[in-house]
Amino acid sequence: MKNIVITIARQYGSGGRTVGNMLAERLGIHYYDKELMKLAAEESGISERMFVKADENVKTLSPLARIAKNVYSGQLLSPDNRDFTSEENLFNYQAEIIKKLAQTESCVIVGRCADYILKDCDHSVRCFVHAPMDFLMEQAAKKQPMRGKELEKFIEQTDRHRAAYYEYHTGQTWYDARNYDLCLDSSRLGFEGTVEEIIAYAKVRFGQDCFGKTAE
Repeated sequence: MKNIVITIARQYGSGGRTVGNMLAERLGIHYYDKELMKLAAEESGISERMFVKADENVKTLSPLARIAKNVYSGQLLSPDNRDFTSEENLFNYQAEIIKKLAQTESCVIVGRCADYILKDCDHSVRCFVHAPMDFLMEQAAKKQPMRGKELEKFIEQTDRHRAAYYEYHTGQTWYDARNYDLCLDSSRLGFEGTVEEIIAYAKVRFGQDCFGKTAE
C-alpha cells in the first residue's frame, strides 16, 4: 500500500491544526507544520530564522508587490548562487522536504502550500477546513485576548496573510475549492466529525483498509 499524505489548509479559528493533530494521532502517523522549516534548515544548511523571516516577508507584501509572484518551480539553487537564500529558494527547500515526506511515509501536513506542492501526487488528500465568522471568533477567543471587532479584524488579517502567501508561491487562489479534494465546515461537523469525514473519504478513494486497523 502506498503512503497517504493528508494536507490541511485552514482558516484561522477553524480548528484545522487541531483536526490535523487529532487525525495524526488517530492514524498513528506524523504531524508536520512549522517543523518543516526546521527540516528544511537542516537539509539546506540555512538558518531556520531565515525561513521564518521569509514567511513573514511574503505575508506582509503589498497587493501591488504580490503581482510579481514567485510560483513554485521545484528548482533548488546551489550554495554558490547569489539567490541561495532568496524567499523563492527557501520555499523550494520546504517543498522538497514535503515531497520527500510524501515518498517515504504517511503523514499529515498543515499549511505550507502542501496541497499545491503535492497536486500531482496520486496518494494525497488535500483538505481545506473553514467555518463561519461567529465560529471562528468563538474558537479564536480561546487563544487570543481580543474580542469583538478587534478579534474579527485579527482573523481576517491572518487569513489575508495566508492567502497572500499561497498566491505568491502558487499563483492560485487560496479559497478556490478546485485546489482541494475536500472542503469541510468544522462548525457543522465538529473537530471529531471533520476527522471522520477525511478518513471516510480516504477509505472510499484508496480502499477500506488503506490505514489498516488504526482508523477503525
